[in-house]
Amino acid sequence: MARRASFAASFRRTLRTLTRVAQARVKAAVKKARPAPRAAKPGQRWISGVALNAAGARRYLLFKPPGARKTSPLPLLVLLHGCTQDAATIARSTRVHSLAAREGFIVLCPEQDRLANPQGCWNWFELRSGRAAAEAALINAAIDQACALHGADPTRIAVAGLSAGASMAALLGLHDPERFKAVAMHSGVAPGAAQSAATALRAMQGRGKLHALASHAALPPLLVLQGDADHIVAPRNGRAVAQWWADAAQAQASAVRVVQRGQRHAARLTDFRAGARTVVTLCEIEGLAHAWSGGAAGQPYSDPNGPDAMRMIWAFAARAFTARA
Repeated sequence: MARRASFAASFRRTLRTLTRVAQARVKAAVKKARPAPRAAKPGQRWISGVALNAAGARRYLLFKPPGARKTSPLPLLVLLHGCTQDAATIARSTRVHSLAAREGFIVLCPEQDRLANPQGCWNWFELRSGRAAAEAALINAAIDQACALHGADPTRIAVAGLSAGASMAALLGLHDPERFKAVAMHSGVAPGAAQSAATALRAMQGRGKLHALASHAALPPLLVLQGDADHIVAPRNGRAVAQWWADAAQAQASAVRVVQRGQRHAARLTDFRAGARTVVTLCEIEGLAHAWSGGAAGQPYSDPNGPDAMRMIWAFAARAFTARA
């Protein structure tokens, strides 16, 4: 009996110690929250928040245009960062707040927890373990907050991402095509191309195995942006995911057209259409490495010489909102 009592007391002490450690880690994570990116003009500001559900918690940054009112719902663009980035980094690189202030939409930038992935990658490839679905649920919890607390319109939501964020954006669109009216993937891999960290690396090299999607006429329209000089995500991934998505909607590719503005990188555009509806637009950018096209100078994974990806994404989403309405 004495031994049992001693063991029970030891177990309780260990449990209390582990609880204190967990609480300390949560407090440290909150203190380490990176400052929001500076707004372009006085009166513009980012709001910090935390989304919670049974799967855990994720921080996010949210931008509302000056003068926005909860009584007048605004469209919402969800923007997901890539590996080694965070919410503030992707916001600075894309300068999304400047466009949102002009065009009148809300921006939500969820942030991956480094305890969930040491490199800050969204675990889009963890399909069998359920981690990908759990992270998607946390992102959706942040979206619910944006709609309930900040006046985002639940009928006009688009999701975009870079690299691992692009793959997670596609996963969200596949799982909930009614919620997301448009999806944009910048330098990403189709979420069905990998099932683990090891197979994700092979997929990034263009060696992933994609199983055909079930016929699905209600998939949201997809914009794919991919640089042809990308040495991290093989360029063939862009065409592969575009074709994969198009096949599910029985869409056919139109003729390729080349667009170039000034000295910026040229882009080859291919639309995949099902009847009069554009299901996928593939934008292959010449000379672009693994970087946000048209992004801010001096930022990681950002190329100011490319066509403005953020403008393209917002124009694509705005057309989708109008079409679905």
